[in-house]
Amino acid sequence: MTRSQPRGARGTVGHAYSALNLRLALASFGLVTMVAFAVLAAWVGLPWLAVVCGVLAVVAVVDMVVVQRRRAARRREEPGVRHSLFE
Repeated sequence: MTRSQPRGARGTVGHAYSALNLRLALASFGLVTMVAFAVLAAWVGLPWLAVVCGVLAVVAVVDMVVVQRRRAARRREEPGVRHSLFE
């Protein structure tokens, strides 16, 4: 089971916590950008670059799934609490 950040806990160098909403926004931007670059690279005739961009797009999707699972766990633990983009 995926757990959210413990209540009141702050990240440290040894045990960092992620700003989930910001991470989701950045992963979404990365997905859109890499898909666009992959299509552009394929259209220009650079298949190796299209593959690299496609792999990075898949990484962004996996990151988005992980973040959504952690956000769902946080919502279960803290019902009704709204978090800002940087929390």
